[in-house]
Amino acid sequence: MPLAEIEATARAAHAGQTDKAGRPYAEHLRAVAEGVRARGGDEEQIAAAWLHDAVEDDKLSRRWLEEAALTRRTKDIVLAVTKRAGEPPEAYAARILATPGALLVKEADLAHNADPARLAVLDGPTRTRLTEKYTRMRALLGLVVP
Repeated sequence: MPLAEIEATARAAHAGQTDKAGRPYAEHLRAVAEGVRARGGDEEQIAAAWLHDAVEDDKLSRRWLEEAALTRRTKDIVLAVTKRAGEPPEAYAARILATPGALLVKEADLAHNADPARLAVLDGPTRTRLTEKYTRMRALLGLVVP
């Protein structure tokens, strides 16, 4: 599936969804895909970046992902970065680290989630909670805090 089609699919899947700051969710997807590209990611990782929240947010099913005309590596990255209900952060981080190409996608995701401009529009307790959550995940993944 060409990247343009993957982007269109992701945008359609998340249509009407907003982030915690009330912005269109597609802005986050674009930022993560661009973050992967800027970090030297390949097309499979960029494709996974566009789709990184689709299964987790129940916008696209696991069945859709398995049947989609995507490479096995792209599918594996999407599944690796998809949080599972009740899963400890340590298990989530271990799966990302064990999946080739997934760490770069998660790094770009965390970088955009932790962007001070995005966090600044949230209320204090939410901003503090998310900052701590993202810092902990970066540590579990062995990523240097920016």
